[in-house]
Amino acid sequence: MESENKRIVKNTLMLYFRQILILLTSLYTVRIVLQALGAEDYGIYNVVAGTVTMFGFLTNSLAGASQRFFSFELGQGNCESLQKIFSLMLAIYILLAITILFFAETVGLWFVKNKLTIPATRINAAVWVYQASIFSFIISILTTPYMAAIIARENMKIYAYASVIEAILKFLVALSLSFMPDKLIAYGFLLLIITFLNTAVYRIYCGKHYKECHFVFYWDKEKFKEIVSYSCWNLFGSSISIIKNQIMNILLNIFFNPVVNAARSISVQVNNAVNSFAGNFTTAMRPQIIKQYAAGKNDKAIQLVFYGCKYTFFLMYIFALPLILEMNYILKLWLSKPPEMAVIFTRLALIDVVIASVSYQIMTLAQATGKIKLYQSVVGGILLLNLPVSYIVLKLGASAYSVMIVAIVISIVATIIRLLILRLLVSFSIKKFLRDCILPIFSVVLIASVIPCFLHYIMEENFFRLCIVFISAIFLTLFSIITFGLSHGERKVIFINIKNKILGNNK
Repeated sequence: MESENKRIVKNTLMLYFRQILILLTSLYTVRIVLQALGAEDYGIYNVVAGTVTMFGFLTNSLAGASQRFFSFELGQGNCESLQKIFSLMLAIYILLAITILFFAETVGLWFVKNKLTIPATRINAAVWVYQASIFSFIISILTTPYMAAIIARENMKIYAYASVIEAILKFLVALSLSFMPDKLIAYGFLLLIITFLNTAVYRIYCGKHYKECHFVFYWDKEKFKEIVSYSCWNLFGSSISIIKNQIMNILLNIFFNPVVNAARSISVQVNNAVNSFAGNFTTAMRPQIIKQYAAGKNDKAIQLVFYGCKYTFFLMYIFALPLILEMNYILKLWLSKPPEMAVIFTRLALIDVVIASVSYQIMTLAQATGKIKLYQSVVGGILLLNLPVSYIVLKLGASAYSVMIVAIVISIVATIIRLLILRLLVSFSIKKFLRDCILPIFSVVLIASVIPCFLHYIMEENFFRLCIVFISAIFLTLFSIITFGLSHGERKVIFINIKNKILGNNK
């Protein structure tokens, strides 16, 4: 177990290195792009690109299946079947790409031209951006099996380096927009080129280092049915995620205007930046949870889930608390003139993702079992309520940000249901989960939030308050985690590891 934990820590640190560099470049990139395009064109790009991204739930479902099957075979020590699984997966991805291209050029194109709220003068540009987004997406589809192989083998170095290079290239693209005649069209096609280069890196690396990443014609009816069955239910779950994230963008466009889309887009950027830190930890843990379960070590897998749920939330809250409090001033510093309603959208989005973070490792263990029909159908059905409830709320005349409140409430309900289902799948103890995970989480939230909130409300908004709130929030959150969030055994292990590291370095 110790070697597995060390591997998780090592991979997490590598992914954190990746994320910090990406965060620094990406946040400034958004500012440059927003200033170059303007709020209207930026909103158009996000809603049009979001229309293409709706097809991404197909890829996400198979990506999850790829990682699950790769990690499961590695956990059982069955390396010989990896190439067969890879070949089956790649064949499925090729068929998927053809299917998506068909629907994107028919139904999707019709939707962009006839249903989205886009100024008549920018329709042509929107169509060109849509085409660039389609082909970017098609190219990235065929990359997914290679990325899944890298993650399953827990080789995060190449994953980190490729992502950093991609972020730097996007930054350079943003700088070059001022020299382009039609900045919106240029932005779409330059991102297409970056996607192509990123794909080439993954495919070349995997081809050289992993013998299973070479396509051979292979057919196994039973394995194909197993993969498709698993993927179809994953598909349902992923499609619901799109409803929550992308179709919500379309609803806001229909009821309001592209400026509101720009505001929500800013919230998504900040949300993704914070969520990525927890996502990196989840990515590092996911292969180990699946491998432990595949090896028949259910208790170890469940224990990893307990740790993962609690630590994922803590990682999120360290960043989320000061950001939520100081979001108004942060957006002014970052964007100079943030779109209207960007502050409230961002605050609510952060609350939503922090709540959802508790479920990340729960989902991983459910997927490890391969028995995801009940899980995806019930949880997916609950999350599906986001669309009709949000539509009704907006139809009744509620503000645009009301859709985020709806999402928060449904996220809480979905988390409770996930626990009940996991208990049925793997004899998961909800009582122990509440005691060992939720209670420490509540303790940390209550204790860490009091002083930063007090300072926020009594001090005048300026850079000094920003620094004070950030320092106090981070310090008190870390103190609360160590004191109230960790058990005695967890604190002992951490201090011993730190001590050994220091002594080792001194030698």
